[in-house]
Amino acid sequence: MHVVIMGCGRVGSALARGLEALDHSVSIIDRDAAAFRRLSADFSGQKVTGVGFDRDTLVEAGIERAHAFAAVSSGDNSNIIAARVARETFGLDNVVARIYDANRAAVYQKLGIPTVATVRWTSDQVIRRLLPEGTATEWRDPSGQIVLAEVAYAPSWVGHRVTRLEAEAGARVALLTRLGEGMLPHADSVVQEGDLIHLTLRSDRLEQVSAALDAGPQSGDH
Repeated sequence: MHVVIMGCGRVGSALARGLEALDHSVSIIDRDAAAFRRLSADFSGQKVTGVGFDRDTLVEAGIERAHAFAAVSSGDNSNIIAARVARETFGLDNVVARIYDANRAAVYQKLGIPTVATVRWTSDQVIRRLLPEGTATEWRDPSGQIVLAEVAYAPSWVGHRVTRLEAEAGARVALLTRLGEGMLPHADSVVQEGDLIHLTLRSDRLEQVSAALDAGPQSGDH
């Protein structure tokens, strides 16, 4: 898949290397051409000099064929504007913005712009938000039979009760991560946009459970 990154600082360049290592194509934008020196000599992606929220610059970077966009420049306002353009103008679902101000990050996330506050940032977290498919095993018991895993889910689960997801997937929701904070679900908990779902299940059922969540809820009420 193709990913567009705005900002070629330490974060952006590390993200570009990480995505290339996963065999994804990358275009990276920065208004300062000298910033591209942070990329390795064997970087095979596209380097675009320009403003990351400018439509023509984004088109040059391949935003129209992109599957994901990350705004990780040093400016909160620029990152939010660029993320909104990517989502609202070009219709990308997998968008993330790096925000220095954690309080503002929470506000923007409630508005539907997934954000990563700098104090919690790691390139792995950003990649996980950009490429939300499959599972990420977070813990495994000594026998290897029981795992705690973050499992991606279809957007159609949003608005449905966690108990329904458990029933259809055949796995226990151990916790949700919402706006960067962990929470224990209860009987009335409902999946919200941007939630990360962490399940406990038998390791031999990972593929089956992942497929169930990817398929979305079957017919019936919430």
